[in-house]
Amino acid sequence: MTVPPEELELAAAFPPAERGRWREMVKGVLRRSGAATEDTPLDEIEGLLARESYDGVPIAALYTRDDAPPGRPGLAPYVREVRPDGEGIAGWDVRQPHAHPDPAVTRAAVLADLENGATSVWLRLGGGGMPAAGLAEALRDVLLDLAPVVLDAGESTGEAAEAFLSLATERGNAAEVSGNLGADPLGLAARTGAPGSLDEAAALAVRCARGFPRLRAVVADGTPYHDAGGSDAEELGAAVAAGVAYLRALTAAGLSVDEAFGQIEFRLAVNADQFSSIAKLRAVRRLWARVAEVSGASDGTAARVHAVTSSAMMTRRDPWVNMLRTTIAAFAAGAGGADAVTVQPFDARLGLPDDFARRIARNTQTLLLEESSLARVVDPAGGSWYAESLTEDLAQAAWSWFTEIEKAGGLAAALDSGLVAGRLAATWEKRRKDIARRKAPLTGVSEYPNLAETLPEREPAPSAPRGESGGGLPVVTYAQDFEALRDRSDAHAEATGARPRVFLATLGPIAVHTARASFAANLFQAGGIETVTGAPEEFGAAGTTVACVCSSDKVYAEQAADAVRILRDAGAVKVWLAGKGTYEGVPGDVAGVYAGCDAIEVLETTLHDLGVSE
Repeated sequence: MTVPPEELELAAAFPPAERGRWREMVKGVLRRSGAATEDTPLDEIEGLLARESYDGVPIAALYTRDDAPPGRPGLAPYVREVRPDGEGIAGWDVRQPHAHPDPAVTRAAVLADLENGATSVWLRLGGGGMPAAGLAEALRDVLLDLAPVVLDAGESTGEAAEAFLSLATERGNAAEVSGNLGADPLGLAARTGAPGSLDEAAALAVRCARGFPRLRAVVADGTPYHDAGGSDAEELGAAVAAGVAYLRALTAAGLSVDEAFGQIEFRLAVNADQFSSIAKLRAVRRLWARVAEVSGASDGTAARVHAVTSSAMMTRRDPWVNMLRTTIAAFAAGAGGADAVTVQPFDARLGLPDDFARRIARNTQTLLLEESSLARVVDPAGGSWYAESLTEDLAQAAWSWFTEIEKAGGLAAALDSGLVAGRLAATWEKRRKDIARRKAPLTGVSEYPNLAETLPEREPAPSAPRGESGGGLPVVTYAQDFEALRDRSDAHAEATGARPRVFLATLGPIAVHTARASFAANLFQAGGIETVTGAPEEFGAAGTTVACVCSSDKVYAEQAADAVRILRDAGAVKVWLAGKGTYEGVPGDVAGVYAGCDAIEVLETTLHDLGVSE
């Protein structure tokens, strides 16, 4: 009789996994794609698949047990969350944003959110939202001892904080009120160029520490650097530099080191790159734990992190896809151990969100918490060799940037000198090129656009004082170049009654030309350009002056030259060819459109050739 083993060996029926054998199998695939040859050494195979992030962090093709083993949950450096052994896991704080300028409307929306899954309130005040004077009305029916309130008032921080503290005192909630007053003078300088007051932030922190023990005063906001096109490490390094500057100001104002740490909360962006977002949230705790160590803080000073779904990744076109983007980002926030999570409504780029959009944003988090049980696991990403390695590499890159900022005199000096702006601009140009070449595709915008879509109409949002001319970091969105082309097409259609159009001249049987014709149609439509398809002889009736020849390489060798001649004889001022190769008889000025080409350049050229004004 066979006695079963005490432990089940899941891979017992398979031969041991060997890295060399894996490389051999991958080499076979790369040979078929042309990326490797028979002579390519096996030790070079992984390098062919590796890439780098915008921070220069290497992203390998394969990770193993040797790559950054995890630490223990709940212990310094707090990479693996801050709650040890699953104790007290109740989920993160579902923090809903509100920016409507009418306090009565905001009050109704706040109550609806709190009654339907939200657990805290994030109020944008001042120039970007509701007047600070309307705070009491907006919070009239909110139980301040139960629902944390976070303020975001920019230049009106002092006024808004005073109004909130007075309200809490009048209601007798001084000991129970929680949230954050949102003082972030360096973030204000980054957003607007206006110098904020560290002394004001420190004074508010002292008031909170002395009279409002559960309330924080200061936010070290990394989102202005993310929104300017910065990388993950650049956002982290700048946020930690802000946090250190606030520590100095708060301790100088009389707070102990531990009290100062207790007054600061981080705010970071998370996007649809889930692994990078997970690593970012884990890395900020690693970085802040190091700051705490050298500052002499006691144990338990783990970074408190508010994760916000990225504004830069949101699109104005096909906004429904934003639901998918924010769901992935919210998952990453939860898996990365965020203490509070804000999911931006899918219509955020269109104006003030409606009730449906706020409901979807709330329910995204409810599904992750209640149905996916994401918060019932300590550090869901822990033990993933990729996530562990990426966390460590990202933390190292962010620490290098943080120390560069410190050497420049701190974040305020680095902002004034242009060091931060220059670094972010260089990163944005790299990302922008990847987007233009569709290496970083945007569904519904650069890929699979819907020219017939009808966008939801929304009430205009108050203009936030960010990135305006005369100061502050720029505010970018990943879709902005493609959306600008779509806007040009819309204006042309409104003025002339028809969209710009390109003729796809197909050669050979349908099975031969369909793949490249579909590719070309998708590319041109990303710029708001309609496509019509037919044989080259049908070009004259297409109502356009630009054509694109579509077929296989074999057919091109036989027919492309004649097709170009027919198109030009029929009046084509510009002829493209779907493919990357060169073919005998085809004039040199016939450029190719292919995977990896600069789609923005192609589309701008085409709109110009079609007479569509900028």
